[in-house]
Amino acid sequence: MPRPRKPQSPFRCFNSSPEVIRLVVMMYVRFPLSLRNVEDLLFERGIDICHETVRLWWNRFGPMFAGDIRRQRVSRMRGFRHWRWHLDEMYVKLNGEMVYLWRAVDHEGEILESYVTRTRDKDAALRFMKKALKRHGRPEAITTDGLRSYRAAMKDLGNADKQEIGRWANNRVENSHLPFRRRERAMVRFRQMKTLQKFASVHANVHNHFDLQRHLVDRQTYKERRSAALAEWQALAS
Repeated sequence: MPRPRKPQSPFRCFNSSPEVIRLVVMMYVRFPLSLRNVEDLLFERGIDICHETVRLWWNRFGPMFAGDIRRQRVSRMRGFRHWRWHLDEMYVKLNGEMVYLWRAVDHEGEILESYVTRTRDKDAALRFMKKALKRHGRPEAITTDGLRSYRAAMKDLGNADKQEIGRWANNRVENSHLPFRRRERAMVRFRQMKTLQKFASVHANVHNHFDLQRHLVDRQTYKERRSAALAEWQALAS
């Protein structure tokens, strides 16, 4: 009986080490840095790469790392039925045109789903909600703003009774927009919907991984969680 073949390393065609590639992707996606900012910071540490290499690596490995993080979280949380979701949409400028980034956030502030559309109607809300429900299961309650597209989409899905609307009730998802806004300014906005969709999904999962709720725990607990998050990141695609 032939031995099972060991899967090939995704880093095999690159001269740099996996540790450097993971560091570059983390710096560019997690922090509000430009491609050239990452290049300069790495050069100070003795790593000489071009800013176009930073672009290549995050495009190539960012979705793969984000997919690993998402699968681990979904497998842990799918059976949890006491979820409360918060849904909202935000404007993003794309070559002078406004598009909509729909986002689903759970009761802990972690971003579950990001979806880009050109419209803000019932069909767009329905596609977004079907995608989120298929991947993460059904929550106990869904909080939205007063946009009527949510109500119409939920009626089609048969969960209109779970919708909650209230003043300031959706602050959880409103606050979750801020890290993406800071990152958007550093990138000098986006030029293609495909790039926006890819980066929004990657950024959401990386942000979830390193968002340790520092204001809720003491210093020692935060340091332990930060070390664990870095160790998990370094083990991705290993």
